[in-house]
Amino acid sequence: MPFDDELVELTVSSINALRGIALAAHIPPPLEDSPKCPRCSLVGICLPDEVRFLNRPAVEPRPLFPALQNALPLYVQSPRAFVRKDGDVFVIEVEKEKAAEARVVEVSQVALFGSTMLSASALHECVRRNIPVSWHTYGGWFVGHTIGTGHHNVETRTFQYQASFDSKKCLQLARGWVAAKIANCRTLLRRNWRGRSGFENDDAPEESGDEESGSSASQAPPELLTALREDAAHAAKAPSMEVLLGIEGAAASRYFQNFSALLKSDTDPTMNFDFMGRNRRPPKDPVNALLSFAYSMLTREWTITLSGVGLDPYKGFYHQPRFARPALALDMMEPFRSLIADSVVLMAINNGEIRPTDFIRAAGSCNLTDSGRKRFIAAFERRMQQEVTHPIFKYRLSYRRLLEVQARLLIRYLSGEIEEYPNFVTR
Repeated sequence: MPFDDELVELTVSSINALRGIALAAHIPPPLEDSPKCPRCSLVGICLPDEVRFLNRPAVEPRPLFPALQNALPLYVQSPRAFVRKDGDVFVIEVEKEKAAEARVVEVSQVALFGSTMLSASALHECVRRNIPVSWHTYGGWFVGHTIGTGHHNVETRTFQYQASFDSKKCLQLARGWVAAKIANCRTLLRRNWRGRSGFENDDAPEESGDEESGSSASQAPPELLTALREDAAHAAKAPSMEVLLGIEGAAASRYFQNFSALLKSDTDPTMNFDFMGRNRRPPKDPVNALLSFAYSMLTREWTITLSGVGLDPYKGFYHQPRFARPALALDMMEPFRSLIADSVVLMAINNGEIRPTDFIRAAGSCNLTDSGRKRFIAAFERRMQQEVTHPIFKYRLSYRRLLEVQARLLIRYLSGEIEEYPNFVTR
């Protein structure tokens, strides 16, 4: 290779061009059907086909093949547990007796409940490997998480902060989130209706479910489905945040008034779960305790995902900022409340994984026992690992991977690469 003046000039000009791209603070447009993209290790971050598809619908995106995710979350809920590092293994001790262990490379995140302790060496290893550590109360309430120095792309947060002060963009995003939330709640009712409410219809034909929920025993009332469809349509056109909040509240009331119709009835009355409506802080009955715990876990998942892609989970667009409130995580989880959290509650109850005896009641509140919480966490993790077909891009991916894709698409919208943020609405 001759190092002549022409090659030197080409090299210097290429370096200056790369520096110019970096200083411009804008990602270059995606390559046109490049054979290099599917084999690139950054394709899951760049999302070139998805960006091109959203801007030019005639181009079909190639299937997204994420790296194999062998690592799993490590949950430690014993109040007397101590987690330490021994070589390349996390060792969990209870009262100085070894209770379990997990290889560091097989841990994706560490969730600690109550007064569980973590050694300094174990925490340093988590920070070094970008393994988030989340902290929960004994009852499961998510209180925060520990990460390393964080994402280094400050431009992503700049786009986020600039958009958060744009009332039009905030309203546009909020409309999409609420409309998608109501649409997905409607789908959950339609798929899982069992007729245990005032809308019971024993003569209705059976409606088959699909890959994400199971079959339903009867058909949901048409007037209920029509009302929720209208709520979603009104939310998509709400003229202000105040009006949108009213629409969301009315739809949520309609949804939870009929949530008991999704619960399986048992021949033994003592094994049935009664649900009279949504209550929280603290939850007063088993179903509300499960819903609150599931929402807390979903909040944790979104907080970790948003931090991982470079967004600030505390600066939202729909939920108002408040001390210690992950507003953006609450924004992004709206369309997924029914798809993940509510669905897990229904599966755990209707499959018999959680029973009324798995709860502790005291001082007007209700909470899971240790064994019940362990089984519910397992059900939640199964849901997060379940694969679904993306309604826009048509490829299959797990719910946990889906959260990351949606977070990265939000970045593309905030940076101006796509005109609208595509919400996930299941069929």
